Amino acid sequence: MSSPLPKSPASAALTLRNVTKRFEGAAGRVTALEDISLDVREGEFLVVVGPSGCGKSTLLGLLAGLEHSDEGTIQLGEEPVVSPGRDRLVMFQQDALFPWLNALENVLFGLRLKPGLTDAERLDSARYYLNLVGLGNKEKARPHELSGGMRQRVALARSLAPNPRVLLMDEPFSALDALTREQLYGDIQEIFTKRKKTIVLVTHNIREAVCLGDRVVLFSPNPGRVQQVFDVNLPRPRRMNDPALANLAAEVTTALSSHLTADKQ
Repeated sequence: MSSPLPKSPASAALTLRNVTKRFEGAAGRVTALEDISLDVREGEFLVVVGPSGCGKSTLLGLLAGLEHSDEGTIQLGEEPVVSPGRDRLVMFQQDALFPWLNALENVLFGLRLKPGLTDAERLDSARYYLNLVGLGNKEKARPHELSGGMRQRVALARSLAPNPRVLLMDEPFSALDALTREQLYGDIQEIFTKRKKTIVLVTHNIREAVCLGDRVVLFSPNPGRVQQVFDVNLPRPRRMNDPALANLAAEVTTALSSHLTADKQ
């Protein structure tokens, strides 16, 4: 008989307890994540940051239910996470839009995950979220007619439209130029402030993490472990060149460097 799941805090949307994940590698078993315990609060923007190989994307796969941990437990509220579900949607690094569908149709496709809506309600919702990301005038545009930033806006609208409890973001800005990223940071913050969606973002960009997150969780690699958690008590909207943001990002960078140096010794 399995032991009962630990009770999660009332304010937690996601709860991880002693989560370890291993993979089979060419040289044998590789531990990607080790003993991860973390609470993601309801309505929180949590950012996980760390270098390549620290298990950030593995963590997101576990939260999405696309992978299963070897040890430990993951809960959404009081329920165990054992498979994918429409309560957790993933926004990937690439926009993954369907090239044969226009912007509105791509958002409508995401709404197929939400049952109990009429066609008219789905159409109204798709238009609402396209407007929310500033693309209400691009309904008929196909992906090849949109810039990279616009395509990511459509992907964001498609992820938000089914109203998941948690939005999981896997480095969705890394392929964009700096100006486009800056514009999207503003959009994401405005949407987060309006909707208070629970968001988990993984990134290797420390300034991006501080710009967007309520908390920044620093992972160290080989295997991935939680090394430090930083509260970001800066007013929104935040901009990448804000001195206070730069100072906190420097503090996180220093902490990361010290952990990496210690691991090598």
